[in-house]
Amino acid sequence: MARARASIGRTNYATAITAGRHRLEADEGPELGGQDSGPAPYDLLVAALGACTVITLRMYAERKQWPVEAVHADVHFVREGDDQRIDRHLRIEGTVDAEQRKRMAEIAERTPVTLSLKRGLEIRTTLD
Repeated sequence: MARARASIGRTNYATAITAGRHRLEADEGPELGGQDSGPAPYDLLVAALGACTVITLRMYAERKQWPVEAVHADVHFVREGDDQRIDRHLRIEGTVDAEQRKRMAEIAERTPVTLSLKRGLEIRTTLD
């Protein structure tokens, strides 16, 4: 299954990430003391949800042989006081009818990352 490693040195707050075979960098913006050399942690979270959403919908449309040209997800993490939520707006390009669009919205609610976030996860931490 998925695995990532993150490492940080002395440079605030540049973080080297390896996810599978891919190398990424994360950071915080200048307002938090970082250099903005990569996405912030919550940016990576919403990016993962957005990627999972559009990939799943593309797979579904292909399996159904629906004329979907592109799928876009605009995903926004919102914090208002102690309340947090994710707003996700989908845009589907192609000649899909209202029923197909409705079905794709239903499928978006059941993508793997969506379900993981909605259910919550146990996180086990160990220390060397």
